[in-house]
Amino acid sequence: MRAALNSRRQFLRGASVLLAGAALPLRDLAATVDQPFGNGTRELVVYPQKRPLMRITTRPPHLETPFSVFNEGPITPNDAFFVRYHLANIPLSVDLNAYRLRVHGKVGQELSLSLEDLQRIGDAEELVAVNQCAGNSRGYSMPRVFGAQLGNGSMGNARWAGLPLRRLLQKAGIAADATQVTFNGLDTPVLPATSDFIKSLAIDDALSSDVLLAWNMNNEPIPMLNGYPLKLIVPGYFGTYWVKHLCDIEVINTPFAGHDALFMTTAYRLPDNECGCVPPGTQPANTVPIGRFKVRSFVTSLTNGSILHRGRTTQIKGIAFDGGYGIKTVQISIDGGVSWRDAILGENLGKYSFREWRVALTPTQVGPLELRVRASNTRNETQPAEAAWNPAGYARNVIESMHLVVV
Repeated sequence: MRAALNSRRQFLRGASVLLAGAALPLRDLAATVDQPFGNGTRELVVYPQKRPLMRITTRPPHLETPFSVFNEGPITPNDAFFVRYHLANIPLSVDLNAYRLRVHGKVGQELSLSLEDLQRIGDAEELVAVNQCAGNSRGYSMPRVFGAQLGNGSMGNARWAGLPLRRLLQKAGIAADATQVTFNGLDTPVLPATSDFIKSLAIDDALSSDVLLAWNMNNEPIPMLNGYPLKLIVPGYFGTYWVKHLCDIEVINTPFAGHDALFMTTAYRLPDNECGCVPPGTQPANTVPIGRFKVRSFVTSLTNGSILHRGRTTQIKGIAFDGGYGIKTVQISIDGGVSWRDAILGENLGKYSFREWRVALTPTQVGPLELRVRASNTRNETQPAEAAWNPAGYARNVIESMHLVVV
């Protein structure tokens, strides 16, 4: 494994000039991809360890997965997995001989661990989980909202392997009065006035058996742009909590506040009500940190404008997921939501994973056809018929519609 990691570092050093997008252009492709909500086109670009992805921003890099990838199967390939950073100073390589994970604060003993030290604490555990950007699908917000105008591709599903966070915290010894745990990575702000990207979890959430310190993604070391060498995996929660290049864990017994708490106290917050929404164009009186994502479903085998044939059966496929309770049903409608029919669910890879589904559709009439898909989870939570609105465009999960043509 050490030889493979050394080889990986050499590759990344050679490719680091490509990552420094502000200095030299990346290899752009001639092709572009239309965003499904009619928001123009997106360039396809190649970054190290990635296939052509849609460029949303260059510095910091934000790359979106072309939606066709999700028809390849329930596991998103590493080279197609979306990329999202908040700070422009990102690590271009990591020397494992120098890398250390620091654990400090309200603990019995402070720790400074290499990746190998961490791996020796216990056997790696594995889970399949969706990582979804809080702003995924923001570009559909009406009225429009500030921020990157994303389609549906800032999400992905992978098999993560690493050490449960609670094993590390138990080794350090948590103080009885500990209330929160904060997490920081190797990416840093350009200017001192900019807040560092530090996230926090309540102590009970941090001690959940499913929260991982992952070094493997789909049976390989995590790609550099997705958090190498160590990534915090908080399954069921939006990607803002999945800290990349994790290097610092602090246990605290006071509310997380101050200059570097911006991404908890100011950003990534939703209106404090059941729907996480307010009337379009207004501001919420009170907010809370964003948390778990809601149930969602998509058609992956067709696109808007796809042609179907009257009397001919088409197998329609898609994916569904939620914040960790598990998908119970997926249904489609071709009559504007008046009636619904059940789809057949595919293999269950775990409650945090994409769940594939399929249904056979045989149109009987020529003309336009609106296909809708909705999912429900084991808590009987179902996608809403109308989109909720909030000023940041977070947590969209409305029933998806697709316009087809029957000939």
